[in-house]
Amino acid sequence: MITSIQSFNELSTQDLYDILQLRNAIFIVEQQCPYQDLDYKDQQALHLCMREGETLLAYARILPDYDANILSFGRIVTAAIARGQGLGKQLLSNVMDYLQTHFAGKMVHIHAQFYLKRFYESYGFSSEGEPFDEDGIPHILMVRSL
Repeated sequence: MITSIQSFNELSTQDLYDILQLRNAIFIVEQQCPYQDLDYKDQQALHLCMREGETLLAYARILPDYDANILSFGRIVTAAIARGQGLGKQLLSNVMDYLQTHFAGKMVHIHAQFYLKRFYESYGFSSEGEPFDEDGIPHILMVRSL
């Protein structure tokens, strides 16, 4: 498994296509959630990709400039063919390791799908406020300091 973290400008055309294809396949088709995935945040984001050979199996988008001293990440996705192998945990561990190394002392805010609340709590996140609807899916604000 090869893990890479790249800025938007470092992504090849094929990398970008693979990322958008995976996000579309899971978030729009599988979760039946028609939403505008292309939100102009990709250009400022860091893109964490986990590949086996040429196949993109897991992806996360890190937003280092989300707000003043607040970071965020999202678009956490694992390909259907790679589920049940612990890749989601490995992906989030990679994200948190990167954030801790490069942004220690800052806060992280995420909009987590509500059903994943306990998963994120296992990484030190705590929920704030009540669940809310985001694109037709229940979410909750979760926060953590690095």
